[in-house]
Amino acid sequence: MIEDLLRELAPQVLAILMRRYGGLDTCEDAVQEALLAAATQWAGSGVPDNPRGWLLTVATRRLTDWMRSDSARRRREDEDLMATPAALLVAPGADERGPGDVDDTLTLLFLCCHPALSAPSQIALTLRAVGGLTTAEIAKAFFVPEATMAQRISRAKQKVKGARFAPPPPEERDERLAAVLHVLYLMFNEGYTATAGPELQREDLAAEAIRLTRLVRRLLPSDWEVAGLLALMLLTHARRAARTAAGELVPLSEQDRRLWDRALIEEGVALVSEALARTRRLGAYQLQAAIAAVHDEAASDEETDWPQVLALYTVLERVAPNPMVTLNKAVAVAMTSGPLAGLELVDALAADDRLARHHRLHAVRAHLLDRAGQLAAAREEYLLAAKYTTSLPEQRYLHRRARRTV
Repeated sequence: MIEDLLRELAPQVLAILMRRYGGLDTCEDAVQEALLAAATQWAGSGVPDNPRGWLLTVATRRLTDWMRSDSARRRREDEDLMATPAALLVAPGADERGPGDVDDTLTLLFLCCHPALSAPSQIALTLRAVGGLTTAEIAKAFFVPEATMAQRISRAKQKVKGARFAPPPPEERDERLAAVLHVLYLMFNEGYTATAGPELQREDLAAEAIRLTRLVRRLLPSDWEVAGLLALMLLTHARRAARTAAGELVPLSEQDRRLWDRALIEEGVALVSEALARTRRLGAYQLQAAIAAVHDEAASDEETDWPQVLALYTVLERVAPNPMVTLNKAVAVAMTSGPLAGLELVDALAADDRLARHHRLHAVRAHLLDRAGQLAAAREEYLLAAKYTTSLPEQRYLHRRARRTV
């Protein structure tokens, strides 16, 4: 489809313009005009032999016109351009065909995930500049007014305005790449389980995160933490069709595994297996992907290898200590040693301010109390979890669980 091709090419063209001219705002505007021209013309004349060169030519003409501030000349060149068949447009130079644009695309990602920006701003700018989403689409994904999102993106662009468009120096590369992967991880999680609103998941946002992570994987094929992140996304996204029934949330233990996407599972398992076999250092994304693979390869919930899941969470807790990791480990402890053993870990986490009012802490505690037969306490925790979540499907699920304990 033309739309898919344009979305793939847009960040490449933007990156080349940024390298040549700088100025994210004006370069992005030029690319958007080129995309609009392509969408209009290609539908009738067909996709040119060198679509990226076509877009780059049009965007460069737009940009140089604005830089000259010569409206009369711009009109004349626009008329000439629109009268020129796509196949006869100026061919791109050697540097526009070569591998430089690949590095430039990664550089663009590094810029969008600049450490001066907050995580929400990094995500918004990445979706806009690299993902090619409109401001309205991004605003819809995060349930904010379009004007609010436009201001957020504008402020983000202003903050990185003086940043040099170049790969980060070697001493900063690992930290900046970690920021890129974290942004993609957050983007996927928001798509897989929306933090607010009437829908449990935003498949378009999750799919965009996967597409961008595939891009980073293509650019950095020997980085096994990138491979681990992609594997984690694929193995998690594979369950999307079974996560709801009649609009209601279905927990992992009750999902119809026949609905899981086996092709994504096979790809994810192959990726994480290769990563674990070839890496010199285990990373958090690789370990999370390995845990997801254990769940996805089990024929049923009862056949899940919980001792292996517990072992992996124990390593993950050591590699990337985090209260949410410990909370997930508590579930694995409960599945191997009983709900009371899991509750000991959960109760210890309740003193952590980062989790005390998080709905997931209370949801896990409710589940384990439920399994232990402490129904009154479980009901209270289910209702607390429902109070703290802003996701309507999760609220309905937790209220249903609370009613079952009566």
